[in-house]
Amino acid sequence: MAKSLMFMGTGSDVGKSLLVAGLCRVLANRGLRVAPFKPQNMSNNAAVTADGGEIGRAQALQARAARREPITAMNPVLLKPEQETGSQVVVRGQRRASMSARAYWAQRGKLMPEVLAAFQELAADCDYVIVEGAGSASEVNLRANDIANFGFAQAAELPVVLIGDIHRGGVIASIVGTFAVIGEADAGLIRATLVNKFQGDPSLFAAGIDFIAQRTGVPCFGPVPWFADAAKLPAEDVLALESYVSRASGGFTIAVPRLPRIANFDDLDPLRAEPGVNLVLVEPGQPIPRDADLVILPGSKATRSDLAALRANGWDIDLLAHHRAGGRILGICGGYQMLGRTIADPDGIEGEPGVSAGLGLLDVETTLEPVKQLRVEQAIHTASGLPISGYHMHMGVTEGADRQRAFASISGALEGAVSADGLVTGTYLHGLFAADGFRRAFLGNAASPDLGYEAGVERALDDLALHLQTHLDIDALLALAEPVSLA
Repeated sequence: MAKSLMFMGTGSDVGKSLLVAGLCRVLANRGLRVAPFKPQNMSNNAAVTADGGEIGRAQALQARAARREPITAMNPVLLKPEQETGSQVVVRGQRRASMSARAYWAQRGKLMPEVLAAFQELAADCDYVIVEGAGSASEVNLRANDIANFGFAQAAELPVVLIGDIHRGGVIASIVGTFAVIGEADAGLIRATLVNKFQGDPSLFAAGIDFIAQRTGVPCFGPVPWFADAAKLPAEDVLALESYVSRASGGFTIAVPRLPRIANFDDLDPLRAEPGVNLVLVEPGQPIPRDADLVILPGSKATRSDLAALRANGWDIDLLAHHRAGGRILGICGGYQMLGRTIADPDGIEGEPGVSAGLGLLDVETTLEPVKQLRVEQAIHTASGLPISGYHMHMGVTEGADRQRAFASISGALEGAVSADGLVTGTYLHGLFAADGFRRAFLGNAASPDLGYEAGVERALDDLALHLQTHLDIDALLALAEPVSLA
């Protein structure tokens, strides 16, 4: 019978996702069958699954740590923000609706049966299911109809480990305070606490560990030191973009405008890892660097809205000047759509129905359609003949003359587009730069022949597992797990 343990946080970005990934790799290394599970995630960084849906990127990474294919059951509810107060609601990997935050919070409890069914589906085929909560466990204002934290833990009768982040300060107050504000029944599910992201001499926090244990009445694990190689792993959400900012002198400069609804920005991770590449995330209000060798327009969850924001920042003028000077431009997914002549949304999929003028750098036109295309792809880069492993995750159909100069081919079908002068390229393929050979061909002399991106991710996951084994009593932690009821 499968056992399960749930990890919640005192706040967002306390390291829940990384700890779950590390534990999945530890258990997989022990020869156990393990699966990650997150009832509800909110992120525009998503991955295509083996069963033809999409889940949060963090759960796909955790599945990789567990050495198994990602499936939609691992993240049954995914919220993808499209505007300040609304999101696309993805259930079991498929878009179900676009809803305001207020409407979703009022109705989310109805999704609990599907969430529990997904959890039990995993448990029926596992030794362990490691569960991750969402955001903060102490958001008592959102406790009603909760499916992400204690609402799910109560429904599934799961033991909980509460994680606090000492790096941001106030970890004692955040952990003890969580017990003070949540309900008694929810507090009763917490079997232990854990202090994460410690830097310095751990002996100096021994009294803090004792104080937390005394005040909460449950064991306190840790402190777990900061894991520096976390930057080598795909990030979960937009908070990680702060670490993408770099502006070194020299090198091959790639500029990426930071769009308000930037999506699947882990496409950039292999470029950030390249020693000879200077990746610049261009913040709103800042110009695109004139010395950029390549400008990448990334994916977007709200393409027409982000295109309007691009113009409001003057980046359209910068792009046209970059192109006139012979600079290269690559658009990925939503960025590809922006490079064309028009983007039409007749059904109002992303907002008000209408047509937006594109940047006109590619002779193509896009029409947004309700059915999302979700596929893992094996492609061949047209110019180099090198393979690319990627995925499609988009809701538009793009056609036009520049499609005849394809970026790639997939089973003989043309994919993407290239301008007549060869300077502007568009593609729907996410994950393209993880292919070492293609990346080197695309970047030319800027790429390192020694960087193996996927192998580096595997090494980082193994190092993460070793890190946790060194600083945590894994057996004592797993002893808190309890059998899953499949009734």
